[in-house]
Amino acid sequence: MRKRKFKQLIKDAPYAAADSQAEMWAANSYVPRKSSRNGATIFSVAIFMAACVAVLGASVAFVGEITLGGVILMVLVALLVVSSVHTALSWEKVVVLRLGNFNRVVGPGLYFTIPIIEHGTIRVDQRTIATPFYAEKTLTADLVPVTVDAVLFWVVWDAKKACTEVEDYYAAVSFLAQTALREAVGRSTVAEVALRRDQLDEEIKADIEKEAADWGLDIIAVKVRDIVIPDELQEVMSLEAQADREKNARMTVAAAEVDLADMLKEAAALYGSEDAAMKLRAMLMQYETVRKSRGTVVTMPTAMSDGFVDPDGKTSTPSA
Repeated sequence: MRKRKFKQLIKDAPYAAADSQAEMWAANSYVPRKSSRNGATIFSVAIFMAACVAVLGASVAFVGEITLGGVILMVLVALLVVSSVHTALSWEKVVVLRLGNFNRVVGPGLYFTIPIIEHGTIRVDQRTIATPFYAEKTLTADLVPVTVDAVLFWVVWDAKKACTEVEDYYAAVSFLAQTALREAVGRSTVAEVALRRDQLDEEIKADIEKEAADWGLDIIAVKVRDIVIPDELQEVMSLEAQADREKNARMTVAAAEVDLADMLKEAAALYGSEDAAMKLRAMLMQYETVRKSRGTVVTMPTAMSDGFVDPDGKTSTPSA
């Protein structure tokens, strides 16, 4: 019973010890379904079987029976044929070395090599590759830790350089993209990272292209998918954005008031009285109030209101 519990703890330990970085990578990474090479494998098996049948048939024809030497010769010839005849898929290029030195790039389709002397070192996939990468808790120029998730689209345009200039071009471009992302984030403030994604994409792409060009890689595009800002800073940035919008709204209203005052002044000049501008403004304010509240405004003649004012300018109270 104790052994079972111990084995179960060992089995569950990796899942219990997974940190936030591993969980985020598992959530954001996408592993595509690889293309099948069953056709090329079946072709090699068919070539091997055909060579075996041909050699065995020749051995029986000359000797009259199946011998141990004939079987050994059959296996050797079949292996030599299989190591000489190959196929590359439509999107593949194969780098062939002769005695350890680069000789040629072949494919796609059927190609031949000299057994033992020549061999294909690597099959280069020349389709567009999408590589997800991210930078967790990277400090911006204003010392704010942010997590940025992005995708790199790239393609191998020179199979020779990808094979001879770098050990593992896929891993190299992944690490290079992550480093370029951290450097680009470190040069920008948190506001620039959040609001200027297009500019961040171009900076990361330019940094990657400087190194990847020597490896025979072509960087198609870099797309930032998500930017995670600390929760405590999100509230502050929201308040700052609200204050900016309110400031802009007030400035717009003030500018509208200036334009309206100029127009009312021109209208008052047509009426021949400067007080007409204030009266027109008062009427417009009444109209706006009625339109918003859907109420009713009762206009009182000025002669009636003058009855509540004494000749010396003091307001009189009507007697009961």
